[in-house]
Amino acid sequence: MDKSRDESIPREPLRRTMLRLQEAFNVSSINTMQTRLETIATQHGLGFHLTDGTCYLTADLFYLEVVLLPCGTVKVVNVAPHGGAPMASESFLELLRSKDFVRFSNKLGDLYSQYNIPGDNEIKVKLLEAVQALGKDLEQMSHVLRTSDDPASQADLINNGIVGSVTSGKEGGPLTVQFYVSPDSSLKTMSPEGSPCPAQETHTALLTVALTDVPHRLQVASSITQPPQLDEQGYPLFKSVNDVSCDQMPACFLLKLQPAVAMMPSLWSQLSQITDVSIADVDLQWAPLPRLLSSNHCGGTPDDQDIISTVSAAEGGMHTYVFPIEAWEGPAHQGTLVDTVSFTHLSHVPALLELLRHQCHINSVLKSALTSKCAVASPSCELHFEVLPETDTSFTVTFHPPDTDSLAVLVVDIPGSRQVTCRLYGAGLNDSTMEECLSNVMKRSHSLPVTLQTLHTKLSAIASSLVSPTLPVATETDSDHSAASPSPGSQMDTHGASTTFSQSAPVPEGHCAASASACYAAVSVSQSELLPEINPDSPDVPDPLPPVDVFLPWRNSNSQLSEPI
Repeated sequence: MDKSRDESIPREPLRRTMLRLQEAFNVSSINTMQTRLETIATQHGLGFHLTDGTCYLTADLFYLEVVLLPCGTVKVVNVAPHGGAPMASESFLELLRSKDFVRFSNKLGDLYSQYNIPGDNEIKVKLLEAVQALGKDLEQMSHVLRTSDDPASQADLINNGIVGSVTSGKEGGPLTVQFYVSPDSSLKTMSPEGSPCPAQETHTALLTVALTDVPHRLQVASSITQPPQLDEQGYPLFKSVNDVSCDQMPACFLLKLQPAVAMMPSLWSQLSQITDVSIADVDLQWAPLPRLLSSNHCGGTPDDQDIISTVSAAEGGMHTYVFPIEAWEGPAHQGTLVDTVSFTHLSHVPALLELLRHQCHINSVLKSALTSKCAVASPSCELHFEVLPETDTSFTVTFHPPDTDSLAVLVVDIPGSRQVTCRLYGAGLNDSTMEECLSNVMKRSHSLPVTLQTLHTKLSAIASSLVSPTLPVATETDSDHSAASPSPGSQMDTHGASTTFSQSAPVPEGHCAASASACYAAVSVSQSELLPEINPDSPDVPDPLPPVDVFLPWRNSNSQLSEPI
């Protein structure tokens, strides 16, 4: 039988004992938090001070303030740059409350690296003032009106704004500039495993400074005329050198690129032409551009092995892309990873960002045909393509048109950050309407698989429309006569076969939109549309080429692309 509890027995001693134990636990918790913060500060070379339960992690140009409650819980975290008011940091607060000290330490290290400016305290303060003045001008430039098809689009602001999308330093961090974003991932292709190939990617530049051997004049006040005025190109007018407050310092401004951009020699060399800061090339490592753009460089494969990539395109099509490494090893077609860009004046920024956008546009198109894993040419793939460099801004794609044994070449040229043209070479394929369609698709998607699937769908529709169900059944005599004397409504292909075209044959109707499923413009093919180099009556007709997975483009003695025969 349970013994009843005597309610008359006092419980106050037990309560006092529990309170003392709780206080001891709380003191231990707050001490533990303070100790952990001091250890992290020491690891990063920061000072540590403690005042009435508030911890200060200090550097020359900023400090971190952590306010603790008596129970050891973090109440608030503030970040204060030199000469600036403290700003609450939700990200630091969340990491400390969850006691994720590893991520807190990493984030603190990133913040410290942004303010870790070499030099004495006087130089550090001047450079910080220069960065802050430049940052304010960049924010003002980002709000300049621009001509746009979709002014409300954030992606349009990033890709077409004078300086992209500028965000002032949050939580004490550096000012960031988003200057390029690839098209929406829904327009991209998928890898056979079902993952995006590649995913949408945003390129960002962090504004900071770096010391140099040569002194430069850096602004410490605004260099934009007030009120802001624009020139004929829509760029803000800058004050003259004599009207801008500047200091001579052994440093320059720096854009830290995240992620690093793989740049070709022709575009990389233009960086120093825009600025007056020399770029050292002794430590640069060059490699074929497609290998740099591969997610894992096809790890484990020899450097001289071709890159073969298999992707799933629109409408369920499977594509295999081959990038012959030997062709991409030429000096003009290699690339190097660039993670910093130096400059000394605000006027350099728009031109630098435009150059980086141009390279990112080229990279985005090539990466659309590259998966993160190496593949082998699969005969089960529906379409096979070979991608070869042509010039520093263009490349060729060789393939088999549907229902033919001939070859065709698509030349993709990207002469600017917002410019792209597609030219099609092959028997009976010199159609400007089709080329305009492909150029629009490529401009919108930045994707080789999307564009080539559009081309394949369009060529298949044209080929099927050439066999009209309204044609009368020809007799053997008529067929023999037709074969002996081709009519004006027929044409001879390069292998001597006659194909009759029905003027009333049904063809898919509609216009060429910027998606693979909507590009079905009707194309009329006639004898006059054959390429001038292709002569149906020529007796020197080559033998049909056997179907292969990889093809070489046609080049003349001057290494220029010529019409296939």
